[in-house]
Amino acid sequence: MVAPTLTSDHPGLEVLAEVAKVLAAGRAVEEGLAGVVGVLRRGLALPRCRLWLRSPDGSRFIPIADPDDETQLPGFTSAVADRVTEGPHSESVPGGTLLRLPLVHEDEALGCFEVIIPQGRFERMSHDVLVVVAQMLAPVLAADELSQDLASEVALRTRELEAQRNFAARIIDSLPVGLYAIDRGYRIRAWNRKREAGTQGVSREDALGREVFEVLDRQPRELLKLEFDRVFATGEIQTVEMDSQTTGEARHYRITKIPMRLDDEDISHVITIGEDVTAWRQAQQRLAQSEKLAAVGQLAAGVMHEINNPLATILACSEALSLRTAELPEQERGAQEEYLRIIDTEVQRCRRIVDGLLDFSRPKQSAHKAAADINAIIEQTLFLLKHHERFKWLMIERQLEKDLPQFQADAERLVQCFMALMLNAMDAMNSRGVLTVRTRLNPNRRDEILAEFIDTGTGIRQEDLPKIFEPFFTTKPQGRGTGLGLSVAYGIVEEHRGRIEVESQVGVGTNFKVFLPVG
Repeated sequence: MVAPTLTSDHPGLEVLAEVAKVLAAGRAVEEGLAGVVGVLRRGLALPRCRLWLRSPDGSRFIPIADPDDETQLPGFTSAVADRVTEGPHSESVPGGTLLRLPLVHEDEALGCFEVIIPQGRFERMSHDVLVVVAQMLAPVLAADELSQDLASEVALRTRELEAQRNFAARIIDSLPVGLYAIDRGYRIRAWNRKREAGTQGVSREDALGREVFEVLDRQPRELLKLEFDRVFATGEIQTVEMDSQTTGEARHYRITKIPMRLDDEDISHVITIGEDVTAWRQAQQRLAQSEKLAAVGQLAAGVMHEINNPLATILACSEALSLRTAELPEQERGAQEEYLRIIDTEVQRCRRIVDGLLDFSRPKQSAHKAAADINAIIEQTLFLLKHHERFKWLMIERQLEKDLPQFQADAERLVQCFMALMLNAMDAMNSRGVLTVRTRLNPNRRDEILAEFIDTGTGIRQEDLPKIFEPFFTTKPQGRGTGLGLSVAYGIVEEHRGRIEVESQVGVGTNFKVFLPVG
C-alpha cells in the first residue's frame, strides 16, 4: 500500500498520535492492539472496527476484540482471506462502506483491519488514517512474530538441553558405584544416588557446594587433600584399594580418582568413583584356593603310591619286629615295644595324611548326587558325632528352618564336609561351649540354602583367615591335626557349586557359612 500524504492540519493526526502513544507504551501485543482498536473506534467514530491476526500456522485469522464492541463478527472465509492478502478491499454495506486493509510486512500478510465507515462521515479521512495505522502496525507485528519464533526456538533448545542434562544425571545415578566430583576449591559439584546410600548416607542437597572435607569427615583431611592434589598436578588416574569394617562386616573397596577438563587444557575437576569389590575379591580368593587344591590333587595323584608302598613296608617290618620282642629279656622288651608303638602311631598318621590327599585326587562322582534335604544331612552328621568322646561335652543348639527346598547333592560327601566343620568347632572350643547349627534360605539370594556352624571358641585371627582353607595350614598344636580338614570341606562344597565364607572374632567365636545352590 502507498502511504497517503497527511498535512499538518489533517484531522486524523491526533488519532495517529494517540495510536503511536499506545504502541510506545510497551504493553503486551494483544493488549496494545486492542488499545489501538479502541482509539480508532473513538477517534474516527467508527461503529465497528475489528483487527484480525493470522494464526501462527497461517491457516486462519484470529479476531482481536475491542472491549467496547459487543457485535459478533463471523470468521474469515478462505475467499475473503485471499482478497485481503492481495490488497485493500472495500464494498458497500447498509449505512456505509466495509473496508478491509491488509497488514503486510515484507510481502507477508500478518493480518488485516475490518472496519465500517459510515456514509458522509469523513470517509476519505478515515481511509487515509487507517492506511497509515496499518503501515505502523505491520512492523510491530512482524517484530513480535520474530521474537515469538526466537523465544520458541530458545525454549525448545532449553528443553533439549534440560532433557540431555536429566538423561546424563539418570545415567550417573543408575551406576552401581558411588560417584562424586569436586572443583579446584575442593567443593562438591556432583554427588550421585549411590553416594547418598553409602556408609555415610549424606544426601545430595546436603553435599553439593560444600567442601569435600566437611562431608567425608571420617577420612584424614590432609591425606584426602594430598590425593586430590596429586591428580590435579599430574593429570593421572589414581587408584587405591582399602578394607573397611564400617558396616560391621569386612568390605573391600576400590577408589579411583579421575582428572576432568572442561576446556581441554587445565584440569578443572576430579571425579572420584568408589566401588565395592568385596564379591570380586572373594571370587578371586576362591579361584586362588581352587587352584591350590587342584595343585595338591595333582601332587597327591603322582606320589600317593610312592608313599603308600614304603609305609606298608615300614608297617610290615614293625609287625615282624613285634613278633621277635617276645624272645627278648623283659627289660629290653618294654623299650622295644614302646619304640614299635611310636612307629605304628606315626605310620597311621602318615596314612591319614595320604587319605586326605586322595580326597583331592579322586575324580568327583557326579552320578552320586540326588535330591537331598539339608536338615536330614545335618541330623545324620550330628548322629555320627554324638559318639565322639569330646563332642559329648558340647551344647548343641539346632536352628533348622522347616520346609527348605531339596537340592541335588552327594549326601555322603556333605556329611564328611559338615563333620570336618563341626570337629573344627569342637577343637576351637576345647570341648566346652555352644555349637549352633542353623539352616535357612540365603536372605540375599532365594536360590541358595545357607548352612551355618557357629561356635563360641577362641576365634581366628584376621591375618589367618585368608589361609585357613589352604592344605596343611593349621593353628592346632602339633599332632592334633593334619591341616587338611577345612581344605577337604572347601573342595566338597565346590563340587556342589557352592561356596564357604567365614566370619570370626578372637575371643568371641567363628561362623562358617556354607552356601549351596537350589536346583
